[in-house]
This record gives sequence, structure tokens and C-alpha cells, in this order.
Amino acid sequence: MDSGNTAWVHISTALILFMTPGLAFFYAGMVRSKNVLGMLMQNYFALGLISVLWAIVGFSIAFGGTGSILGNFHFAWLSNVSELDGSIPGMAFVGFQMMFAVITPALITGATADRLKFSGYALLIGLWSIVVYAPVARWVFNAEGWIFESGALDFAGGAAIHINAGIAALAVVMVIGNRKGHGTEPMPPHNLPLTMLGTGILWFGWIGFNAGSALAADGVAAQALVNTHLAAAAGMLGWLAVERIKTGHATTLGAASGAVAGLVAITPCAGFVGGVAPLIIGGLAGAICVFALAIKARMNWDDSLDVIAVHLVGGVVGTLLLGLFADTAINGE
Repeated sequence: MDSGNTAWVHISTALILFMTPGLAFFYAGMVRSKNVLGMLMQNYFALGLISVLWAIVGFSIAFGGTGSILGNFHFAWLSNVSELDGSIPGMAFVGFQMMFAVITPALITGATADRLKFSGYALLIGLWSIVVYAPVARWVFNAEGWIFESGALDFAGGAAIHINAGIAALAVVMVIGNRKGHGTEPMPPHNLPLTMLGTGILWFGWIGFNAGSALAADGVAAQALVNTHLAAAAGMLGWLAVERIKTGHATTLGAASGAVAGLVAITPCAGFVGGVAPLIIGGLAGAICVFALAIKARMNWDDSLDVIAVHLVGGVVGTLLLGLFADTAINGE
């Protein structure tokens, strides 16, 4: 085992865990005041429920066995994990992937804000994490998975996390319908300082999310770290530029949304690109996601906090641009 690699993965795991409270604040500031505690509870609850389900069966479905679609129960209840020991302990990898599993269904809450009962939400994310997330994580992150074997690149989860959660958000919104008063009553964010605090926590934690996916304290991790920050910065500027052109002024919420759009788009690319690529990827994502809001409005989808526009569209943008900017000089894998 390598002590440096192990320490970096432990730190990254903690950073990603911190992202879920950050997401809770990010969303809580954007909903109406009467729904703040509900939004906070939904996000924090994911830390409890999904962590337990991941330990019992989720990790094993994603990483056990040799199937290209589904795993087996070899690692169920965290048994036999020591077989994964290498440069880092197998249990460190379990914990790192656990934090991915936690935040992914939590992303969906931004689309369903103000509508789901807590019991319905708990059932939804519990089933989704086992039936959808764990298999998709296997396809993308496991060397046996069919997407991985096809040669598709996804450094830190553009497909497994952001596109996956974005599609789930769209599906749920189409099933449960719109909020009462949607399109006729103003529903402005009640506390943008809370949203900006959440944005800062997400930006900070995303360093572990992307650079930690190198699973080593090496040059690829360093490149992913810098790429992550630059894409967020460019995403913010790209969103604000389009917003200023379209509406005549830039907004605080636009700055937050643009930074997150840039972070989403660089996620699949982080360890595969270099040079000015993160600036282009982040800037384009920020600009394109603004226009995605118009599609949402035209389709009359009540995606309360723009999960579809930022995570689904941003994830697709980053995944496609990775094909243009991937550089073997950065990462030959």
C-alpha cells in the first residue's frame, strides 16, 4: 500500500461527504421559506439511508463479480473487501465510492422540491440507489462494466452521476407533475446567501470528487484539481455573460448556477484534459445550460431548481467535449 495515495483518498472521501450538506444549503436557499427544513432533511437523510444500503448491497452490485450488467453479492455486508487491497486499502475505495452513491440521489431533490412527501422521497431514493445507481456505477466505473469495456471515458462520473441523476429528475418531474401555481405564481429563492454558501462548499468538495478519482496522489490528480477549479470559474463567467446579453444584467443565482454547471461538465473530463480545455469546457457548459432553461420552460417541466438544465445538460456537454479534448499526454489510459 502507498501511504500517500491512501491519505489522499481518505481526504477526498471527506471532501465529497461535505458536498452533501453543501448541496442541502445550495438547494435550501433556492426554495420558498416554508420548504427549507424539508429540503435540508431530504439531503441529510440521504447520508443515512444510502450509506447503509451501499454497505449492505449497493457496493457489491457495483463492484462484485464479473458480470457486465450486474454484480453479485460477493461484497455484500462489506465482506471480502480486503481482496481489493492494492495501492490503497479496499475499504478506502468502498468509502470513496459510498460518497458518490450518497450525493447522486440527493441531486434529484432539486427537481422535486416542494412536492414529494418525505416517505415517498425515502422510498424513491432507496429503490433508485439499488435498482438504478448501483448498476449504472458498475457499467461506468467497473472494469467489467459494458460501458467501461466499450472504451468510453468518464473520469469521475459525468454519466454515472450527473446524467444519471438528471434523467431520473426528468422522469420524476414528468410523473408527479408541476407544483400548484407553477407558471402563475412567483416562486423566488428565499435566501440566496444560503445558496452561495452551498455553492462554495460544493466548489470546495468537488476537488475531492474529481481529483480524488485518480485514487492516487499523483500528476493526474493535480491536473484534475486545477481543471476542476478552472472549469468552475469559466462556467460562472459563461453563464453570467449569456445572462447579461439576454436580460441586461448578471445575477447572483446565475453565478452560482454557472459555477456548478462548469463543475458538472468537467467531471467526466477532469483527469483526461489539460491546457485551455477546462476553460473551454466550463465556459461552454455555463453558456449552454442557460439556454437549456428555455427548453425547460417551453416543455413546461417544473424542474424546481434546474437539475435537468445543469446536471443532465451539463453532464452531456462535458461527456461530448471530452471526445474533442482528451489528451493522452495528460493521461494515457
